[in-house]
Amino acid sequence: MGFTIGGIREIRSSSRRRARSTDIAAVAEYTGLWGWDVVPGARAVRAGSGRTDCSCGAADCPSPGAHPLAFAAELTAGAGWETAAAAWAETPGAALLLPVGRSFDILDVPEAAGRNALGRLERMGLPLGPAAVTPTGRALFFVAPGAAKELPDLLYRMGWDDAALDLRSLGPGDHITAPPSDLGGHGPMRWLRPPTPATADRPPQARLVVGTLAYVCHRAMA
Repeated sequence: MGFTIGGIREIRSSSRRRARSTDIAAVAEYTGLWGWDVVPGARAVRAGSGRTDCSCGAADCPSPGAHPLAFAAELTAGAGWETAAAAWAETPGAALLLPVGRSFDILDVPEAAGRNALGRLERMGLPLGPAAVTPTGRALFFVAPGAAKELPDLLYRMGWDDAALDLRSLGPGDHITAPPSDLGGHGPMRWLRPPTPATADRPPQARLVVGTLAYVCHRAMA
């Protein structure tokens, strides 16, 4: 028996409901379990000729599908399922963004270097926070707030300040797209090391991981 137009519409509608339910569950987890604020974000929209536009509507948007929606309210830590559902009803399809510089800062390295560093850090028994990977090949390490400001001095004191390193930091005013949201039309974000009650609100100080991240980044570029 073939598909009918009505059947196709029902399947698409069901898929949208499942996706929305997944987003709401993720928001409630981030705010309720991990104590993070969540911001509804713009999403990428496929246009003609392979172009990617942004749902914000700005023709010259500098970061399509990867910035907060100006008109959407932020969900603060502690918000539950009902609050998340109400927020996503106002912004259907919005991406999940996490503000940086509050509960955590981010150290951003190439994915291959990040996976290598994660293995080394685990073998050394050092404390670790969550880590995510982007569909564009980056690894994002969650560290204690203040890392973005401290990074240049840390690299200097560790002797890495004059090395060519693909190691960046994100701090106050920045946002990251959180799993399972799509990042700018490139694909979904994924957890490399998911948050846990022990790591979400107590990520490690940057000094505990910067040396290893710098080393593996340097080796990758050598």
